[in-house]
Amino acid sequence: MRKTALLTLLLALFNLASSAPAPAASSTPLPLIIWHGLGDRFDNAHLHSVEKLAQKVHPGTKTHIISLGTDGPTDQRATFFGNLTAQLSSVCTTLTSSPVFNASTTRIDALGFSQGGQFLRGLVETCPGISVRSLVTFGSQHNGIAQFQVCGDWDLLCKGATAAVRGNAWTEWVQSNIVPAQYYRSVDETTGLGSEEYLNGSRFLADVNNERGEKNEVYKQRLAKLDTFAMYVFENDTTVIPKESGWFAEVNATDGTVWPLRERKIYKEDWIGLRALDEKGGLEFRTVEGAKHMAISEPLLRTAFEDFYGPEKRTGLVETGRSWWNQVIMAGTNDW
Repeated sequence: MRKTALLTLLLALFNLASSAPAPAASSTPLPLIIWHGLGDRFDNAHLHSVEKLAQKVHPGTKTHIISLGTDGPTDQRATFFGNLTAQLSSVCTTLTSSPVFNASTTRIDALGFSQGGQFLRGLVETCPGISVRSLVTFGSQHNGIAQFQVCGDWDLLCKGATAAVRGNAWTEWVQSNIVPAQYYRSVDETTGLGSEEYLNGSRFLADVNNERGEKNEVYKQRLAKLDTFAMYVFENDTTVIPKESGWFAEVNATDGTVWPLRERKIYKEDWIGLRALDEKGGLEFRTVEGAKHMAISEPLLRTAFEDFYGPEKRTGLVETGRSWWNQVIMAGTNDW
């Protein structure tokens, strides 16, 4: 009798919640931050085209292209030379002090091109002053690189950075000053995990990937709070080696065997919250078919904006009530 009365009361409460009008969904799109890749600069025309497209797809979108310099050349140089921990801290301070992008004002969206993708992911994990809804990365190196990219004949910044690494990628100076070296990763082919020299020497990637014995639970909690983490890999990418790094996959350098994210310890033991994200439907693995590194068409980018950005999704009392009622029914099935 008591069970029947309780069920009747719960049903009445659910009906009351269901009959209440759901709050209107906001028509204002969330602000968008953009972090460009190696050798690029914040004032390049193509990045401003990305801003314009975001505002065209979702009118009213406020955008911010991350820059590590007051002018283009300084920002470009900072993609090769600098301390990533300090760079992330600087960006965090800039965003946190902004009335548009800090967590006390609103959630924001994030778009990362190439190395800018893992930097934004590191920012999500380490910056308490921002709250990111959707993180989208194109051709990024989330699991690091096994080789440094080939420099163009006249790319002096690239050649200078590469030359500085040749001695030893794991020296404290290189790991504090050469940006690509800070997401370089060597593997113990026996265990499939990061090599001892990498775990001991890495000053950025091993940290934000929680690869060492003592895990930073805060990184896991912050990344798991994302609604969506969408990772695009270019099918014919020969710049990022291995290209599967963009999906957190591990690749055997000897025979080319690929271990997808879901087969790796970083996922199974949920070192940074990727499994938690996946279990709530928040991980997206996408392929840019037939494309080389960063060959992004406007239709492709438009689709990404439509799928992952824009206003907050509508969540009202009806949806909340139904979810709550389903939990009650499941509990009742098991315990009553």
